[in-house]
Amino acid sequence: MKNIIFFGDSLTAGYALPAADSFPARIQEKLDAAGLPYRALNYGVSGETSAGGRQRLATVLARQAPAVFVLALGANDGLRGIPVRDTVANLRYILAEVRRQFPEAQLVLAGLQVPFDLGPLGVPGLSRYAQEFNALFGALAASEGVAFIPSLLAGVLGRPDLNLPDRIHPNAAGQRVLAHNVWAVLAPLLPVAV
Repeated sequence: MKNIIFFGDSLTAGYALPAADSFPARIQEKLDAAGLPYRALNYGVSGETSAGGRQRLATVLARQAPAVFVLALGANDGLRGIPVRDTVANLRYILAEVRRQFPEAQLVLAGLQVPFDLGPLGVPGLSRYAQEFNALFGALAASEGVAFIPSLLAGVLGRPDLNLPDRIHPNAAGQRVLAHNVWAVLAPLLPVAV
């Protein structure tokens, strides 16, 4: 049995939901249905920033050897306005460290967007920060040569029916959409790794 590590924040953890409703658990259902010998391991921690993930990485990699490593961090960086260069440096470090320790592992990066304008009030469109943040994931995936989920929250962001009342965290139905977004990129990688 090979491991798929989902390394993220509350979006991965399935904030305020039963563990079985998180998107990694939904991915496990898809793996089982396809008869693929993988375990989906949920290493999502609510509130985690890319810096926190960088600090936590060694403990996770010491515990589990990934055949596939899905990196889904950065949302809390965006919500806190952490400089984009810091987020990029942390995510690049995480990818490089997984690659160093497990050179055969497939690496996947999930793209995220700042869900609101952090710019001055009254200025239409996205702030410069939001534009830079939203672009960092695709650029990093391209420069690192890793598989890319263009938007983890595609189809969920801004949809009240798919989010908890806080309008930030997906509900159980929203987590199913996240699983669909991830599976679209993940599934083609798996036969190669079996």
